[in-house]
Amino acid sequence: MSQPIVEIREVTFAYNGEAVLQDVSLDIRQGDFIAMIGPNGGGKTTLLRLILGLLLPNSGMIRVNGESAQKASACIGYVPQDVHINRRFPITALDVVLMGKLDPRKRWVHKSAANRRDAMASLERLGMATHAEKRIGALSGGQRQRVFIARALVTRPQLLLLDEPTASIDTKGQAEFFKLLKELNQDVTILVVSHDLLVISRYVKSVACVNKRLHY
Repeated sequence: MSQPIVEIREVTFAYNGEAVLQDVSLDIRQGDFIAMIGPNGGGKTTLLRLILGLLLPNSGMIRVNGESAQKASACIGYVPQDVHINRRFPITALDVVLMGKLDPRKRWVHKSAANRRDAMASLERLGMATHAEKRIGALSGGQRQRVFIARALVTRPQLLLLDEPTASIDTKGQAEFFKLLKELNQDVTILVVSHDLLVISRYVKSVACVNKRLHY
């Protein structure tokens, strides 16, 4: 069996002394499509942030491609639950995707021809190329989520983390959205946090339930 992209071993994390996660262990392997479910406050988003290296566990170990989560974050694409972009700000879908090319050592994105080609290819992959020049605020909730995923994928990560991606999408659009994720899973490993197991169960390969502890 291949080496896991992510190895989580007996991880515990607490906020202000109150345990949020206890003894969590999980392997995420190439090609996985995992739905993470659980109650509000059960630790799902905290676990994503630990995988990203934004938080450090109180105990236990997390490795991404054999390295610490902080060192390997470049191989992960992330779409948070609340993407903070002012819908009134005159920024296009293409500009949003180009943000994924931002060099963390700089405060601006170099809009080179190569970066624009990569951004357009990412939008094309998500079926959003024809909306490239539209303002982000003019798009529907489902279209915006596709743009945010295109931004996360523009650097060609191995793993895509999505936190409640259908929160702003109507019921009709959710099935279409998860069908899209299933198609993307042919090339990228996916871990998605969701409350709607009934809809997502048709598309994912496995389910992890998180409520302080993880059941997989």
